[in-house]
Amino acid sequence: MPRMTAARAAVEILKREGVSNAFGVPGAAINPFYAALKASGGVNHTLARHVEGASHMAEGYTRAKAGNIGVCIGTSGPAGTDMITGLYSAIADSIPILCITGQAPTAVLHKEDFQAVDISSIAKPVTKAATTVLEAAQVPGVFQQAFHLMRTGRPGPVLIDLPIDVQLTEIEFDPELYEPIPVHKPAASRKQIERAVQMLNASERPVLVAGGGIINADASELLVEFAELTGVPVIPTLMGWGILPDDHELNAGMVGLQTSHRYGNANFLESDFVLGIGNRWANRHTGKLDVYTQGRTFVHVDIEPTQIGKIFAPDLGIASDAKAALELFVEVARELKAAGELKDRSAWAGSTQERKATLQRKTHFDNVPLKPQRVYEEMNRAFGPETRYVTTIGLSQIAGAQMLHVYKPRHWINCGQAGPLGWTIPAALGVATADPEGTVVALSGDYDFQFMLEELAVGAQHRIPYVHVLVNNSYLGLIRQAQRNFDIDFQVNLEFENLNSPELGVYGVDHVKVVEGLGCKAIRVTEPDQLLPAFEEAKKLAAEFRVPVVVEAILERVTNIAMSGTDIASVNEFEDLATDPSHAPTAIRPLTAS
Repeated sequence: MPRMTAARAAVEILKREGVSNAFGVPGAAINPFYAALKASGGVNHTLARHVEGASHMAEGYTRAKAGNIGVCIGTSGPAGTDMITGLYSAIADSIPILCITGQAPTAVLHKEDFQAVDISSIAKPVTKAATTVLEAAQVPGVFQQAFHLMRTGRPGPVLIDLPIDVQLTEIEFDPELYEPIPVHKPAASRKQIERAVQMLNASERPVLVAGGGIINADASELLVEFAELTGVPVIPTLMGWGILPDDHELNAGMVGLQTSHRYGNANFLESDFVLGIGNRWANRHTGKLDVYTQGRTFVHVDIEPTQIGKIFAPDLGIASDAKAALELFVEVARELKAAGELKDRSAWAGSTQERKATLQRKTHFDNVPLKPQRVYEEMNRAFGPETRYVTTIGLSQIAGAQMLHVYKPRHWINCGQAGPLGWTIPAALGVATADPEGTVVALSGDYDFQFMLEELAVGAQHRIPYVHVLVNNSYLGLIRQAQRNFDIDFQVNLEFENLNSPELGVYGVDHVKVVEGLGCKAIRVTEPDQLLPAFEEAKKLAAEFRVPVVVEAILERVTNIAMSGTDIASVNEFEDLATDPSHAPTAIRPLTAS
C-alpha cells in the first residue's frame, strides 16, 4: 500500500471528489497541507487577503455551477474563527463548502498553546459537521464523510480541523482505490405527488413558489416544464430567482416585504392554492403569516423533513429532493394532460400578466445627484440575459431585486438568510473564478463595499475580471430607513470631508483612488446620462485588463426604497409609481393603464 502524509492523502481526496479550485491564506499550522497542495498539483489556489474573504469566495464558487464545492483553507486560531461568518452564510442558504483549518499539535491542545482554539466546537452550530482529527489514519475517512455530508440531504458546509502533527504523519493510502460515498436524498412517492396534483387541480387560482432548493437540485428545467404543462403561474423566491426567466409568460413576480414586485405581491394575494418546492417560508418573503396564509391551501415539498411545519403547518408536507419530486410532478402532469383532466389556467395566468403590466415602480429619474432607481434601469440596458448578478444585503440589494431582471438559474447569487456586509466582493471573485468567461456584475452599497475592500487586490493579482456597481450615498441606507420607526438618524451617516479629495464634498471615502491603489480600474458617475457609457466602458476594461472594474454612482443622500415592516398587503412605496411607459422603460412588460 502506498504511504504518504495525511495532508497529501487529503489533497488527493479533494481531487477525486471533483475539487479543482481552493481559496485561502497559508500559515504555520496549515503549511504541511499547503506543501501537499503544491506537490500534488491539480488544485488551483487563490490567495485571499482575509480568511473570511476566502470563505465567501468558496461560497460564490459553489453557487455559480451545479456540482461545484468551494474549498477554503486557513491556519489555526483566528483563521478558523474568521471563517465562521462564511460557514453561517453557507448553512443558512444550504450551500456546500469545505473549510479546512490547521491546528496546534495534538499534545498541546489542552495547554492554551499559541493559536490553539477549539474551532470544531465553535463551528458546530453553523456546519453539518465540524471535526478536529486526532488520528492521522482517520483523515481519509473524515474527508470522505465530509463530501458525503455536504451533498446528502439538505446541502451545507463542513469544517475539518487538522493538527499539524496529524498532517505530517505518514499513513497507508492508495488514491487509486478511493471512491466517493454515494449520495442519499429523500424522494417523494408517486402517491404523495398524485395527492398534491389532485389538490392543485381542485383549486381555482394556484401558484407555484419556487425556492433555492430547486436550483441546488439542478431542477429548474423540470419546474418550468411542470408549470407549462399545468399552466400554473410561478413565484420565485429571492433564492430561486432565475429558475424561469423574468419574461416568461408564467412568471408572476417575486413576493415579500422587501425584495418583491408590486405585481408579485398582488398576484399572490389573489391566489387560493400554493405549492412550495425547495423553499423555507422565509419571514421576509411571507411577512405576517395570517395575511400570507389566509384563504389558501398549502403543499410544501422540502428536502429537509424538519423544515416542513417549522414556520406554519401545510395542508400537505412532502419530504423530498426537489428534482426527485419534480420528476414525478412532470410525469403525473403529462398523464393528466394527455387524458384532458387538467384545468385550463389561461385566464388566471393571463390576469397575473395583466398585473405585471400595470403595477410597476418608476425607474426613470433625471435627478442629480442620482436616484438609485435610474442606476438599475441603466444596468438593465447594459447587462443582458447572460449576466450573473452577485449581491448581499442593504437598500442596494433590495432595490436591485425589485428592478433588475434575471433570466437563468444561478444568475442571481445572493446571500439570503445571513446577509453579512462585505460578502459581495469575495463572493463575486468566487463566481468569476467558476465562470471566467461569463459576465459577472456585483452590486454593493458603499458600506458593504468597504467591509472587505482589500479583496479587490485578489482580483488584480489573480486576474479575475468582473464589473462592480457601487451605489454610494455615504449612508447606512437600510438601517437609516429602519431607524425612521424610532424617530432617529443615529450613527448611520458616513459623511466626512476627505482632505485628500475635496471634490467629493461630504461623500468621504475616495473609492476611485482606493480601487486604483489595489490594482483595479474605477469609473465615477455623477449624472444619469453617464451611467450607460460607464457600464459599457467597464465591460471593455474588464475584458482588456482582466481585473475587477468598479463603477461608482454618486447617489442622492436619502432614498426610501419600497418595503413593508409587517405584511405583504401593506408595502409602503415611498417614491412615485410608474403611470406612463416612459417612467419604467426597461420594465419586463411595457406599462399599460390600470
